[in-house]
Amino acid sequence: MKNTVKKSLSAVLAVLMLLSCFCFSVSAEEGDKAGYEVLRQTCTVYGDAKTQRGFSWFTQDDCDGVVQVVKATDYHTSGFDKAVSFEAKTKSFQGYYNHKAVATGLTKGVTYYYRVGSLENNVWGADSTFFTDNGDGSFTFIAIADVQASNYDNFHKASLVMDAAMDTFPKAELVVNLGDFVNDCTNEEWNDYGKAFGKANSQITLAPVAGNHEGNITNKLNVGWFNTTFNLENPQGLLNGTNGTFYSFDYGNAHFCVLNTNDMYPMTEAQRNWIVNDLSASDAQWKILLTHRAPYSAGKNINKPDTVLLREMLIEIVDQTDVDLVLSGHDHMYMRTKQVKGDAVCEDTKYVTEVYNGVETTFAVNPDGTIYALPSTAGTKRYGVNDSAMDPIFDCADVYFTTRSERNEETKEETNPNAGGCFAGITIDGNKLIYNAYVLSDIDEENPDAKQVLTNVDNYAIKKTVGGQDVEDTYLPTDPIGTIDQTIANFFTAIPNLIISYIKMLIGGIL
Repeated sequence: MKNTVKKSLSAVLAVLMLLSCFCFSVSAEEGDKAGYEVLRQTCTVYGDAKTQRGFSWFTQDDCDGVVQVVKATDYHTSGFDKAVSFEAKTKSFQGYYNHKAVATGLTKGVTYYYRVGSLENNVWGADSTFFTDNGDGSFTFIAIADVQASNYDNFHKASLVMDAAMDTFPKAELVVNLGDFVNDCTNEEWNDYGKAFGKANSQITLAPVAGNHEGNITNKLNVGWFNTTFNLENPQGLLNGTNGTFYSFDYGNAHFCVLNTNDMYPMTEAQRNWIVNDLSASDAQWKILLTHRAPYSAGKNINKPDTVLLREMLIEIVDQTDVDLVLSGHDHMYMRTKQVKGDAVCEDTKYVTEVYNGVETTFAVNPDGTIYALPSTAGTKRYGVNDSAMDPIFDCADVYFTTRSERNEETKEETNPNAGGCFAGITIDGNKLIYNAYVLSDIDEENPDAKQVLTNVDNYAIKKTVGGQDVEDTYLPTDPIGTIDQTIANFFTAIPNLIISYIKMLIGGIL
């Protein structure tokens, strides 16, 4: 009997040992694959928005990279069985491995599912979607700016603003992020951004703008982060990528020109000329310029040297190339100008009110000039209104306010009705452009179950009943090396002008 018990115990122990070995081997395998987990996944515009997309993601360990793309109709019946695979290029960056792939040959106006990851190790990110431009001139995009968080909690709060934007504009096909995704540009911050914005980054195409917190060589030497993190078609491979990237793309009947305003002190002649060439060559019905630093702002940075130089260079180009809308970030407050040209208000703008999609909407009809908008920040770091903003900022402003929280010291109640995270939704519908801005109230820390309130804080609309102005199609040299002499000349011209501008502002302040 004892021998039987001993044999039974031995058998049980043997089975347990085998099971423990099996469990250990599975855990070890899972542990080995943990280094291939997909991090910081993004899908970006890349060249032709009707037929291409760019993908970028990171892993902790070196591995192969693949993106698999399949039409939604096939995905719903057979998953990724009919997917087309595109191989990624992989490189080591800041202790991680970056993978980039470009999907080509896509069909316009189609919803696609995709996944990125390692085919060899069978490790994939979340099943994700994007929609290709159908080119029909009717689409909506979302604009946010300056998430600039340093910890997951603040990234999460900003992601709630992004979620509210997607809920408000469920058919949006693009999100424009106007820069400063992170604060100190560390792997930890980018990982937190990837986690918090995972929902948005897996459901909508991104058009990113380089901010000074992920591209400025003077800001903690964070060289290469923006260009590595996002997969964008780069028109100027040489020198365009160390501190950010400038690029352009068409979507529907609109042309988007994306600047790298880290390329400053002053802006290189190569990028200046590229902007003029790019905008002049487009015959799109709508021209939209995306920048991080804002030419028009009532925020704390408007009087700084880099912004003064930007204004002197950029406003002239905007006027010259017939840009309709300029969207910017950097100053963490809200502002929208009137129609402006030549750094002054276009006083003869005509307006008409009509019902659009069931809403009474006032349109500027065939307006001259440009609208400049700064949709505050989706993040928690917010600035006040700069009462000392240079002339003619307040003369040109139509709407401006802070989104910073302001509370009564005694009651602790919020006194700023516009406090919270901000976003804008822009709809282009043929010859109409409709702009709406919203603020999502902050989480009530004392009553976290209270519902956040979404408020429409601004709106503007434009209608064109005639074609845009013809812009002279010219070609200026854009070679960074070949134009370096002019870049240097621009520097020595700009500095005296900058000093004169500061003296004028100081005298004006004194008087």
